[in-house]
Amino acid sequence: MKLTKTALSVLLALGFQTQAQAVDLIEIYHAAQSQDAVFASARAAQQAGQEKLTQGRSLLLPSVNLSANTTSNDLTYSGASSYSGQYNTNGYGVSLVQPLFREQNWAMYNQAELQVAISEAQFKLAEQDVILRSAQTYFDVLIAQDTVQLTAAQKSAIAQQLEQAKRNFEVGTATITDTHEAQARYDLIVAQELVAANNLEVKQRTLQQLVNGEVKELNVLGAAFKLETPEPSDAQKWVSDALLGNYQIAMAQAGFELAEQEVARNRGGHLPTVDLVANYAKNKASGGIYGATDTTSTSIGVQLNLPLFQGGATQSKWREASANREKAKQDLENTRRNVELQTRQAYLGVVSGIAQVQALQQALKSSQSLLEASKLGQEVGVRTSLDVLNAQQQLFATRRDLYQAQYNYLVSHLRLKAAVGQLNEADLNRVNLALH
Repeated sequence: MKLTKTALSVLLALGFQTQAQAVDLIEIYHAAQSQDAVFASARAAQQAGQEKLTQGRSLLLPSVNLSANTTSNDLTYSGASSYSGQYNTNGYGVSLVQPLFREQNWAMYNQAELQVAISEAQFKLAEQDVILRSAQTYFDVLIAQDTVQLTAAQKSAIAQQLEQAKRNFEVGTATITDTHEAQARYDLIVAQELVAANNLEVKQRTLQQLVNGEVKELNVLGAAFKLETPEPSDAQKWVSDALLGNYQIAMAQAGFELAEQEVARNRGGHLPTVDLVANYAKNKASGGIYGATDTTSTSIGVQLNLPLFQGGATQSKWREASANREKAKQDLENTRRNVELQTRQAYLGVVSGIAQVQALQQALKSSQSLLEASKLGQEVGVRTSLDVLNAQQQLFATRRDLYQAQYNYLVSHLRLKAAVGQLNEADLNRVNLALH
C-alpha cells in the first residue's frame, strides 16, 4: 500500500523509523489532529455549517432568472380571411424578484446565523475532545504496559517462591501445602499475564486507530511529575466559569434560540409577503397571420401575496414549533445541570486525585516494608511462604493502583479545563512535561 505525503509525514513525526524512538503526548496529539477520522469529520461539518449563513442571506437578496424558448407552429385559420402555414417563434426573458417584506425569510436568516454558531461550538468541542482522547488513549496504553510489566515481575517473584517451597519440602522444612499455595498463585498469575497482554494489544490498537499508524514506544511519567491543586481552588468558581464558557451549553443555547426563530418563521406563514417584481421579455415570430413580428415588453411593479387558508397546515406547524421550543428549553436546562455536575466531578477528580496519589505513595512504602519483613520472617521461621506471597501481591497491586491514580489525576486536570471551555494545547503541553 502506498502512503500519501501527509500520512508519511505523520509516520515520520511519530518516530516510525526502524530504530525504537519514544513518542511523547504532543506528537500523538498532532498526529491525531491530522489523522483522526472523528476530528476530520468535525472539521468538514464546521466547513459545511459556514455555508448556512450565505444560504440564509440569499433569502434577503434579489433573485434573477433567465428564460428562453423556441417554438415551431403549424397554424390554420378560417374566417373573413383564411391562413394556413408554418412558422417559428423565438424569445427570451429576464425576471427579477426582490423581497421587500417576508417575515419568514428574516427568521430563516436569523436561523442561519444560529446554525453557524452551533457548527462553531461543535468544532470547538471537537478540538477539546481530540485533546482529551489523545491523553486518555495515551495513558490507557501506559497503564496497560505497566500492568504487563508488573505482572511479569510478580510472576518472576512467585516463581522464585515456588522453587523455594519445593526445595524446602524436599528437605523437610516445609509442608506440601506451601508448595500447593505457591503453585496456585503461579498458575493464577500466568492467566493474569495473558489477560494483561491482550488488554495491551487492544489499547495499542486503539491508539493506532487514533493516529492512523503504529506507535512503537511511548514516553512515560518521570521525575518531573508533580501534584498541583486547581487554581482557583474553589469548585463554585469553576462551575460559574463552566456555565459561561462550556461549549455544550453554547450549543444548547443556540439550539433554543433556533427553536424560537422557528416559531417566528411559522408565525410568519400567516403574514403577507411583498416583493418587487421586474420582467423583460423579447419575442420574435417569423410568420403568421400578421407576418413577421418582433415584440419587446418590460414591466416593473410590486406584488402582494396574502395566504388565506392552507388546510390548517400553517397553524399545525406553528403549534409544532412551539412544542419544539419548549423541548429545546428543557434540553438547555438539562445541559446546564449536566455541565455543572461534570465540572464538579472533574474538580473533585483533581482534588481527590492528589489525596489518592499521596496515600498510595505512602502505601507503596509500607507495602515494600511489609514484603521485606515477611521475607525476613520466613527466613527465621515466623512467617510462611503464603505471607510472602500475600505481601508480594499487595506490593504489586499498590504500585499498579498508584500508576493508575497518577494518570487519572492528569486527565482530570484536562477534563476540568475542558468543562469551562478553556482546554488547549498549552494545557496538554504541561502534562507532557511530566513525561520523559
